[in-house]
Order: sequence, then structure tokens, then C-alpha cells
Amino acid sequence: MKWTRYICFLFLAVAGATGLQAQDTQVQYLSGTGAGQTVNWDFFCSAGMRSGKWTTIAVPSCWEQQGFGAYNYGHDPLKERLNETGTYRYAFTVPENWKHKEVRIVFEGVMTDAEVRINGKPAGPVHQGAFYEFRYDIGALLKFGGKNELEVLVKKHSGNASVNEAERTADFWMFGGIFRPVYLETKPMVNIERVAVDARGDGTFAADVYLSDLNEAAKVQVRLTPLPATPSKTVRTVVLSAAVGSAKVTVKGKIGNVLAWTPEAPNRYRAAFELLDSEGKLLHRHYETIGFRTVEVRAEDGIYVNGKRVRLKGVNRHTFHPEYGRTSSKTLSIRDVNMMKDMNMNAVRMSHYPPEKHFLDACDSLGLFVLDELTGWQKPPYDDTVGLKLLTEMVIRDVNHPSIILWDNGNEGGNNYNLDAAFGRLDIQQREVLHPWQQFGKFNTAHYIGYNYLAHDDHSRRSIFMPTEFLHGLYDGGAGAGLEDYWQKMWEDPLCAGGFIWDYADEAVQRKDRKDSLDTDGNHAPDGILGPYLEKEGSYYTIKEIWAPLFFEKRYITPDFDGRFHIENRYDFTNLRQCRVEAVWVNYTHPGQKTDITEHDKELLRLTAGPGEKAVLQVKLPKGWHQYDALSIRATDAYGRLINNWTWPVKKAQQSMAETLPKKQYSVPLLSEAGDSWQVAVGPLQFGFDKKTALLKRVSRNGTVIPLSNGPVLIGRDQVLKTVAAYKRRDTVYLSVLYESGNHFRWIIAADGLLRLEVNYEPKNNNLFAGISFDFPENEVTGMRWLGNGPYRVYKNRIKGAAFGLWEKAYNNTVTGESGYVYPEFKGYHAGTYWAEIGGRDQKGFTVYVESDDIFLRMFTPPAPRLPAKTAIEYPPGDISFLHSINAIGTKFDSLQGPQAALNPFNSNKLYAGVLQLKLVFDFNQPRSAK
Repeated sequence: MKWTRYICFLFLAVAGATGLQAQDTQVQYLSGTGAGQTVNWDFFCSAGMRSGKWTTIAVPSCWEQQGFGAYNYGHDPLKERLNETGTYRYAFTVPENWKHKEVRIVFEGVMTDAEVRINGKPAGPVHQGAFYEFRYDIGALLKFGGKNELEVLVKKHSGNASVNEAERTADFWMFGGIFRPVYLETKPMVNIERVAVDARGDGTFAADVYLSDLNEAAKVQVRLTPLPATPSKTVRTVVLSAAVGSAKVTVKGKIGNVLAWTPEAPNRYRAAFELLDSEGKLLHRHYETIGFRTVEVRAEDGIYVNGKRVRLKGVNRHTFHPEYGRTSSKTLSIRDVNMMKDMNMNAVRMSHYPPEKHFLDACDSLGLFVLDELTGWQKPPYDDTVGLKLLTEMVIRDVNHPSIILWDNGNEGGNNYNLDAAFGRLDIQQREVLHPWQQFGKFNTAHYIGYNYLAHDDHSRRSIFMPTEFLHGLYDGGAGAGLEDYWQKMWEDPLCAGGFIWDYADEAVQRKDRKDSLDTDGNHAPDGILGPYLEKEGSYYTIKEIWAPLFFEKRYITPDFDGRFHIENRYDFTNLRQCRVEAVWVNYTHPGQKTDITEHDKELLRLTAGPGEKAVLQVKLPKGWHQYDALSIRATDAYGRLINNWTWPVKKAQQSMAETLPKKQYSVPLLSEAGDSWQVAVGPLQFGFDKKTALLKRVSRNGTVIPLSNGPVLIGRDQVLKTVAAYKRRDTVYLSVLYESGNHFRWIIAADGLLRLEVNYEPKNNNLFAGISFDFPENEVTGMRWLGNGPYRVYKNRIKGAAFGLWEKAYNNTVTGESGYVYPEFKGYHAGTYWAEIGGRDQKGFTVYVESDDIFLRMFTPPAPRLPAKTAIEYPPGDISFLHSINAIGTKFDSLQGPQAALNPFNSNKLYAGVLQLKLVFDFNQPRSAK
């Protein structure tokens, strides 16, 4: 019985999709279905690349990405002179048996004005507006069973001034063309034109069913079947019905034991709407996929879904691909939604236009809250006439998606207030309307708020606070940098409903007029958490950890560790017992060894905590656990998606170094003088130190120079030398330096050939960074392998996301979001370093061991972007540094915000018992050529 029901359901679903039954809506594509699956049409471009001649073009596509026309960004002052047009032609046939049916041609999106002709005759009025689905009834224009010609004249810039202001002068790339699919849609003459559904979380159901013709129609019924329908799960179909009395029929009812929709459990139902005659004969069938959920916005309180207050962990997202421009595909949509879910996001804002339908389908099926947006950006908005038409097209198309919980009327001042009431008239669910960037209605959606703004010391203390853009992610700034400060403050505020980071991915277009080079229009578009091809930048992992629904209270593993972690369930609907949490103890290999890690004593942990509850996670302590290097805890959600992997080092740096230092023995080191330097020889190694400063000048191994030099230079304040000494005591050579400030360091060289360094210093109060630096030629480095936090670099306000472990990466010179696009970037700060193998060309590398805890390894100075705005930061002098403190990075608009971005205080009389200590050991014995 289950199999029979399952097969029957699949047949109906496929029939609805492919038109196998005459009573179902049938679709015939004239174009391809999206990026990567296109159909060639004849094409003539009026200006720019490949213009002035008839050729062919892939449809759907943006014509610039097919080598036509000219590129322009929304700020481009030449945009009016680049108003090329494109003429499309395509021949098609339709079956003879469509003659007595309704036939419409559907365009899912054309940039920007579209004049459509069928067999030389206008299909209807010119459509203006790029991101909206429109259709024409063309039955009277067709030659059934014969050849038909479609011609579309597309103007890149609209004849309507308000459309240009709203769409074509915005802060994103402008493209032209038929960029979304085109198809024919046929139905019986008596048909269901469309439906609008309001399905509530308690099982209450209402649908407005709009009919094209009342002739013969007697009843509308809807069959509601939960998805997915599988042989192992009983499928229970509920049937509701209503008599036909007018062109709009309302079907109401309630189903029991409803499977409600949330982002954490995106349960959906297939709704089959059937139009019947008086004898029960099927006239037409229409399908929708819906979700039962209730959205409430409670004034001076928050957003509630199915009775639970929710916080939106969101991101802004453009429809974009470097190769395809604004043309997308179902595969790309699913990829994007999965990437957002992988970052533990639960919401996305459609900036700044309605997306393609399959993106909303992916949000429905995989689980994301959506803010769907009518286009508008700072300029005057759509006028009342065209604005109402486009708003109607957006709502009619998108109304039934359970993922959409709020509408946006424009952006940053591009809001037409006269359209606000129209949302309510069109939307059966009566979803609230936002004006992103403004205080409007029940919300304050201010953009790029300063950290101190979170204190609500303003004029909208009672509004629900939800910034629709914050922490602008220009280059490597913003996004994850600063998020821990912001989110902690937002989490503690019951009137904060979350926010949306700007932005999902760098909008770098692959330009056909520049040999496919990537262009972000300066610093207008490199704003992403991800690169243009979704390369993961450092903020990706920071966001993933901070927004993980399993939250760990900060702690260190010490010898007194009892296996307990204090955790919090930050899900809105899910009990943590639905997650899989596994602990494993880890050992890492030592420098010079090939294998990476070994795992021991895996344990599946028991954890129960309801949404918002705190609990204790208990890990068993195996015998000899102190000898493991780290403890790793990995959590996946109910669907097997990785929530995060947390790792805590078990040993302190001093213990780790004592266990990993190589054991070698040469003859007793020799100390000598040569001109202005002291020379120390031990085995194959020769060290040279400046006699005046005791700074390292030269290292060689069997005559090969290893170019580490000019260190340790104390960072942050001028040092006045007091005494410098070199001496030998027993079998060990010492070189020591004392400064007038009391800061001092010394070198120690023994018969093992290791070069030890001990530094004691008091850094400058309120410093950017504190520690020591060395010089090393950048062109001599090939890569590095290290034990510490990685593989991504960190900033003072972006420490999370870099996990403790054994990492390796090759040298690269990537400028985040601007050039190279190789991630993780090689240069910058690396936290919690225990040891590092620095790979050098021609066997010029070395290994350094860190005996002090919580030391940052700085590898060179990252190149600055050409237009860094407030993301440019200062780095210490020198090339390789070992630091107790580092500085923060800003966003596009703000330099330093939040406690983590503050300068580093140090006052030995008040805060510390003494000076800071830094102990390092350099091993030049073996060549290091990592990567």
C-alpha cells in the first residue's frame, strides 16, 4: 500500500512538471533553463563589442558575458551613452492540439525594457523592469502546428526614468539581455490562473484560487501531501474543497498533526489544486509547494515564527556569477543556499531585487528565512504606476514561498511610500514591510551601525532592531571581523531580531573585453565573505563558529580539566539531542615528519538541551589524557551538516616544545670575533651577531646562507642600549643585551646547535602590537607548516574561526578580494603558534619553536588593496614577527569598533606583575623546503 501511494504521488508530481496530462499546465522552453544550459537565438547588438551585425547568442544570458555591448557599473557616469539595445529572434513551433487552449509566453527576467512580437505583431505592452516575471497571452498570434517567429527588442536602459533610477544607477554591475528563462505555458481554456496560500503553523489553511473562466467550473479542491514522500514514510493526503461562486474561490480548512516549516526543519507540502466541473471531471490541475508556518511581528518585542521568537543570522546576497553575470541556475542556487547553511546562517536578504524562482525554492527546501526586495537604491524610487506593476509581479510570483517572512520596499531611501499599502492588498499572508536602512513601522533597520549604537542610546529604543546591512565586508575587513563583539551585544538584547552582514560574495565579473580578467570596479564590489567563485575567505570560518547553534563558553584545558564544557543551545526550534556530537583526542606529528595526526579514544557524547537552554557537556577523560596534544569536538545537525569542529590544545607551549625539540649533539660551540661581529660556530652552523646590538646578522649551514637576520627588534618604542655582552660559560655561548628601559634579551647556543632566544620586555601602553621582529627576504620563502591556529590569518577582532591544529600552506601574494584569489592568504598574523617550519628556496628554510603561550606569528606584510577605505592596517616592522598582541581591522566605513578593536593596554604597575616574556628556539640543522 505504501509503495502504491508513493508511486502514484511521484507520477502526479512528474505529470505536473512535464505536462503528461492534458489537464495539467504544460511548459515548452524556448530558451535554456539557466546558466550552463542555454539555447542559441539570433541576435543583433546595436553598440559596443560585436555590434552592428547579426549573429547568435546563448539564451538565457547577460549579453556582456557573451562578448556583446559594453560593461558599466551602476556608478558609471557614461551609462547613458552606453545604452545599447539587443534584438533577439527565435523560430519555434507549437502543437496543433494547443489550438483550443490558453497559451502564454513567460519571461522570467529581461534587462531592462522588453518589446515582444510574435509573427510580427506586438504580444502586449513593453515591459519595463529587469528582475520581474511577466507574460503575454499569445494564442491569437500563433500558427498552431506551423512555424512561428519570436522577436524581442531589449533596451539595456529603460525608457522609464524611475526604472533607471531604481535599477540602473544602483551600487552593483549593470547587465543587459534576456538573462532568465523564456518558455510557453499552456492550460485548458477554463483554468486556475494562480493561487495565493496562507498556511499557518497550527495547520490552518486558506488559499485564494483565481480562475480564468467560470464556464463549467463547479468546485475547487486541494490535495495536501507532505514532502518528502518516501516508501518508508506513510504519506497522508488531506483534501479540502470549496464551491465555485466567483472568479476568486477561497478554500479553507485545517489539517491535524501538521509538519510545520522552520529553517531548522523545512517541512513542505505538495498542494495539488484541482478545478472540477459539476460531475467531478477534472478541468485543470495546478501545483504549488508550500510550508505551514506562522510569522508574527510583535511591536516592541520581536519576530515570532510558529510562536517562537527568532533571531536572524543573515547575509545579503546578489544573484551573481563571474562568468554568467546575473544569469543563474538551479544548481548555483542550491550551492549558494548550502554555503549559507554551512556558515550556520538562517536568513538571507535579496539585495536588491527579487531572485530567480529556484533560489527561493532552495531556501524553502533547505531552510532559510528570506527578505524579498522590491528594487530601489538611494535614488528616487519606482514611480507609482510602474512600481505597482512590478510589485504586483513580485508578490504574485513569490507569495507562496514559506521562506519569505518579510518584504522590503526598496533600499536606503529608494522607497516609494505610496506602495506600502499595496503589499497588504496583494499578500494573503499580510507579511510586514521593511524600508531597509530606515526606521519604519515596527523596525529600525539602520545600516552600518557603530558598536556604541547597540546601547540603544538613540531615538528608536522601542523599535525592533534589525540592521539589514552591517559589518561591511570590504576586502578582508568587516564580516567576521568585529562580529563576535557585535553578536554578543545583539544576542543579549531581547529587542534585537538579528541582522544581515554585507555581503555574501565578491562581485568580480569576468570581463570579455579584458581577456577574462576579474573586475570589481575598484572597491565597489569586493565585499564578500567569499571570493567570486565562492573561495572561502577567513571570515567564512569566523562566522561559522560565532553563529554555531551549539555555543561553547570560553575555557582552556589545564591539568585540572574535569572534562566539562559549559554550552548553550542557540537554536530557535531544535533540541541538541537531535545533533551528533563526537569527541576525539588527537596527537600531532613533530616537525620534519610526514604524517599529520592520529586520533584516539573517540566518544559519542550525550547532550540534551532545548532551544535557549544552557547545559554541561561532559567528556570522558581517558587514561593518560595529559599526553594527548589536543581535544577535538565535532558537531553535526540532524541532517548531517557540520555545525563546527572545535579544538583545544591540551599541552602548553612549553611542554609541547620540550617534547618536540630535536635531539642532536655537536662539539662545543666556538665563540670568536670578526670585525664588527661575534661569530659562533657549532657543527655545520655559523651564526653572526652584531657586536654593538647583538642582533642576528647571518646564519649559514655548510656554507648555505639562511637569510634570517636583523632581530630581535623590539617593537613599539625606541630602545636605548645600556650594555651588550658575549661570553662562554662551560659548554654554552651567551650573548646578552640590556636596554636603559630595563628590557633585555639574550641568545643561547649550546652543543645541540639550536639557537635559543629569551626576551623580557615591557611594551608600550595602548599599543597596536607588541613583540619582536626579524628580516627575511620574501622571495626566499616557499611556504610554511605549523602547529597552531589556522589555516587562516587572524586580526585582534577576528580570532575565532582559526582552529588549533597542524596546518600547511604555500606562499601566495593574494590581496583579498582584489587579486590572486588564492585562499587562505599566506601573509599576516597567525594565532596560538607552537612551532612553524618555514620553507625556503634552495634549502634555506628553518624551524622555530615557541615556548611561550598565546604567541602570534606574523609572516610578512599583506599587500594593501588599491582603495582600502577603512580596512588598511599597520603591520610591525620587519618580515617575520613573534607577538604578544596584534591590531584589529576595520570595515569599509569604520576603522575601529567594539572592545576587541581597542588598542592593547599595558601598565606593569597596575595590570601585570612584571614584564612580558618571550622564549623561542630556532632550528637551522635541517633544510626546510615546505611546499
